[in-house]
Amino acid sequence: MKVVIIGGVAGGATAAARIRRLDENAEIVILERSGFISYANCGLPYYVGGAIEDSGDLTVQTPEGFRIRYRIDARVLSEAIEIRPDSKTVVVKDLRTGKTYEEGYDKLLLSPGAKPVIPKGADVNALGVFTVRNVEDTLAIRKYIEDHAPQKAVIAGGGFIGLEMAENLIRKGIDVTILQGAKHMFMPLDEDMAMLVHSELYRRGIHMRTGAMVETVAADGNGLVTTLAGGERIASDLVILAIGVLPETHLAAEAGLKLGAKNSIVVNDHMQTSDPNIYAVGDAVTIRNHLTQKDVLMALAGPANKQARIAADHICGKTDHAYKGTLGSSIIRIFDLTVATTGINEATAQALGYTTDKIILAAASHATYFPGASMMTLKVLADHATGKLLGAQIIGHDGVDKRIDVLATALFAGMQASDLKDLDLAYAPPYSSAKDPVNMAGFMLENLKEGTLKQFFYEDIPGLLESAEGTATLLDVRMPMEYEHGHVGGFVNLPLDELRERLDEIPRDRPVYVMCQSGMRSYLAYRILVANGYEAYNFAGGYRYYQLVESGKKTTA
Repeated sequence: MKVVIIGGVAGGATAAARIRRLDENAEIVILERSGFISYANCGLPYYVGGAIEDSGDLTVQTPEGFRIRYRIDARVLSEAIEIRPDSKTVVVKDLRTGKTYEEGYDKLLLSPGAKPVIPKGADVNALGVFTVRNVEDTLAIRKYIEDHAPQKAVIAGGGFIGLEMAENLIRKGIDVTILQGAKHMFMPLDEDMAMLVHSELYRRGIHMRTGAMVETVAADGNGLVTTLAGGERIASDLVILAIGVLPETHLAAEAGLKLGAKNSIVVNDHMQTSDPNIYAVGDAVTIRNHLTQKDVLMALAGPANKQARIAADHICGKTDHAYKGTLGSSIIRIFDLTVATTGINEATAQALGYTTDKIILAAASHATYFPGASMMTLKVLADHATGKLLGAQIIGHDGVDKRIDVLATALFAGMQASDLKDLDLAYAPPYSSAKDPVNMAGFMLENLKEGTLKQFFYEDIPGLLESAEGTATLLDVRMPMEYEHGHVGGFVNLPLDELRERLDEIPRDRPVYVMCQSGMRSYLAYRILVANGYEAYNFAGGYRYYQLVESGKKTTA
C-alpha cells in the first residue's frame, strides 16, 4: 500500500507516523510546500517574543528524522498542485527546481491546513506587513524586528494568534494596537468574561479597537497606514494580519470532492471524503461538535491530531474506529492570565435555542490559608431543560488548566451539571480546596435546578437602577470598609452579620437584590431573606466580577 499525504505539521505528520506503526511495509510519502515538515505551529508567536530563543526548537521532526526513524519519504518545498482521482495521482511541483512530476497513490490524505484571511485592500508584499502561518513567517517577523526596530505595531485580529503576538511584541518594547472587527477580543468567551481579558490587555499598555474593520494596509513615505471602514487611518511600522483563517481547499475543490461551509472538505466519521480513497484532516475539514452534533470548523491542533489518528487507523483497516467530534476546548496565556474554554458559550447556546442556567463563581486556586492562592472566575452553563452541561469559561492564574480539563471531560461524558458536586477530585492545600471550584460549580448548578438559588446578572443592573426606587430593595452585604472602597450606586450597605437583626428595615412588599464581593455572603443573605418570606435574588459573580467587567468596558476605543 502506498499512502501520499499532502501537508505536514499536526495532521499530516501524525497520520504518517501512525500509519508506520500500524503497517511496517506501507510506502509513505509526505508532500510539504514549506521548508519545514513538522513544526510547533502554536509556538510561533513565542519565538517572535524571545520566550523560545532557538528557532530549531520549533521543529518537531525533520525530513531526515522521518526517514531514519520511520522510513517515511518526507519532502519539503514540494507543492501538490493537482489531484487526479481517476488515475490516483498527484501532480507535484518541486519549488527548488520548478519541475513538476506525478506521484501515484493507493490512499491519499489531505492535511492542507487553513490560509489567513486577508482584507482585499491589504498589500501583503509591503515591507513590514506579515501573516503568521508557518515557520518562515515567524522567522521573517523576528528578523524584521531585529533589522528595523519598529516602534508601533498594528495587529488586525483579537483571536489566539493576535493576542499571543500582542503579548510578545509588548515584551519586545513595541507599542501595540489591536483592531478587532467583533464586539470584544477572543470570541470563544462571552462578552462579560472577555472584559476580564480587556482589563489585562489595557493594564499591559495595549490599545484596543473593537468593531474596527480593516479595509486597506499600505506603505506610505513614513511607514505603514492601516485604513478602517469609515476612513480612520492608523500609522505604524509593523502590521500583522491575524483576522482569522479559511480552509485551504482549492485542490480538493478542483478534484471534485464535496465541500461544505466556507468551502471546507466534507468528511465522514472515518475522515473519508466523498472519494473513499481520499481522506482529509485538520483545519480544512468540516467536523461535528460533540455536544450539539452540529457541523463546525475548528482550527485547533488537538482535534487535528485526533482526526489524523482516526484517518490512519481506517487506512490501515481499523474500520471500527471513528472520530467522535470536538468540544473546542482551548487555553491561552495572556500575560499573567490564563484563559480557557470548553463546550459552547452563552451567546452560541442562545443562538442554538437553548434555555440556559448559568453560574459565575469566584474561587481560589487552592486553600486560601496556604500561601500563593490566587482567584479565578468560572462561568459554567447548563441546559435548563435537561440539566446537562453545555460549556465553561475560566479566567485566572494557577489551576485554570486543571479545572477546564475536568469540565471538558464531564462535558464529553454527557454529565449532568449537578453531578460536578460528586466528582472525587484530588485535594491538598497547595493544590486545591476540600470543595474544589468544580465541585462548587456543581453545588450552585444543583441549587439553581432545585430552586434553592435565584440570581440576577450583570446585564440586569442597568434596568434595576432605573426602576428600583419604590419597587425593589438593593443591598450590598459586605463590611462598611469594603463598601466604601467601591460599590454599585443605588445599592445600600447592610452587612451580612447584622441582617437578621435589621430585617424590619427591609420592606416586605418588594423583591430584594443582594450583592457581596464574591457571591458567597450574598448567597447567605439570600437564604436568610427567603427563609423570612422575602422574594430575593443573589448577584452572580459578586462585586469583584462586576468591577472587572466594568473596567474592561472602559478600555476600548
